[in-house]
Amino acid sequence: MTLFTGAAMIPSFILAALTEETGGAAAFLLSIFLCLAVTFELERFGGLKGKDNIGVRDGIAITGLGWLLVSILGAIPYIAGGYLNVLDSMVESFAGFSGTGATVFNDVEILPRSILLWRSVSNWIGGLGIVVIFMAILSQFGRGAMFILRAESTGPTKDRQMPRIRDNAKALFKIYVGLTVICAASYFLCGLNPFASINHAMTTIATGGYGIYNGTVREYGNAYLEYCMAFFMIVASGSFAMYATATQRGWKVIFRNTEFRIYLQIVFLAAAIISADLFLEMNFDAALAIRNAIFHVASLSSTTAFVADDFDLYPPVSKVFLMMTMFLGGCAGSTAGGLKVARIILLFKFVALAVRQKIHPQLINRVKLNGQVIEENIVYDAAKIFLAIVAMDIFFAFVMMFDGIEFTDAISVSVSTMANVGPGFGIEGATSTYALLPDLSKFFACVFMFLSRLEFFTVMVLFTPSFWTNPKGW
Repeated sequence: MTLFTGAAMIPSFILAALTEETGGAAAFLLSIFLCLAVTFELERFGGLKGKDNIGVRDGIAITGLGWLLVSILGAIPYIAGGYLNVLDSMVESFAGFSGTGATVFNDVEILPRSILLWRSVSNWIGGLGIVVIFMAILSQFGRGAMFILRAESTGPTKDRQMPRIRDNAKALFKIYVGLTVICAASYFLCGLNPFASINHAMTTIATGGYGIYNGTVREYGNAYLEYCMAFFMIVASGSFAMYATATQRGWKVIFRNTEFRIYLQIVFLAAAIISADLFLEMNFDAALAIRNAIFHVASLSSTTAFVADDFDLYPPVSKVFLMMTMFLGGCAGSTAGGLKVARIILLFKFVALAVRQKIHPQLINRVKLNGQVIEENIVYDAAKIFLAIVAMDIFFAFVMMFDGIEFTDAISVSVSTMANVGPGFGIEGATSTYALLPDLSKFFACVFMFLSRLEFFTVMVLFTPSFWTNPKGW
């Protein structure tokens, strides 16, 4: 993973060298060297006795500690180039790899292209998952790969389309690359230059949201581009496993997927309500109201958080629906953050089942999704993640209020950070950055972006003493 991180910095180093960014080239060269040095030390002092020797415990450790190490290494270009201090560099790197897309740069337009590219690359790598990309390109861990991928995967179910783990990773990676290429070509046809097309395509499909302008999409004022971006953000919110299955069984698989259908219904319902609200309350003309509503619902529900208008100025009803879609997020197995629509479906079905069983105690019924019976432990896992997200949201909000942030701003920052969105409302609204957060809040923002990207328990279990002292228990 550290070797792959160093390799991912090479395009930015080449761009800096070609454009004569001396400081940027030196910063990336040093970063690549440090990645190689860490790789060498890890190879020297540790290693697997056999590729099938990885168990649940090892998979959790490799994923959790690997993500942490890669996020730290990803901050080095910002530090070495003198662009940010250490804490702000960590925030930028963790936001990039976690797909949150939050930034501490007040003016990204003055940044060299090499740094802009690295921000987008970190978004893109973290979107599908460092482990998935690494496994698809560089290596194979035998049967132990299952435990590593399971620790990184998002959503209540861990779908596999192929018997071999590496083949599965390669299928997902091909879909990911293919969508990125198609997206970049579409943006180019909408009028973006090649550099902007590539950067925005990477951060769209990764649902990260890093842009190369301060106003991101608003700088273009291009309706065709906004509708095109909305389409690809919605596509990126669907399960990549579903797309891989569709390439084998036909595209009808997509429209038969219960979770994706409900996600689309949520998007269009929220967009319709917000369109009406903007039309009636802010006197937007109908076309502009629909355009802004569709774009921002797609942007926030996918947790990409591109900005085409200052939604922080929208009426309260619109804000409530935008925050609701931000909290829910996209589908399981997508690059989107948030709770995931599948979990909401399972929780609603579980509650409905509990009510029916209260009336008919002898009733035997099971929760189903896509026509398949879902095991009880998966339903309980969905409930545990829901409770964890709510608890962590409250805790992070209290931390920020202790740090001097207003109540409503603290709630907004907490929800957007935990959902891996980035921009929200208030202090870090559509036109603001995380630079306004106090240092303690920035530190905890890094912690919670890391926790939420790996869905809490993969990271939290690392702090359990028995995890380290009782290997046989895992």
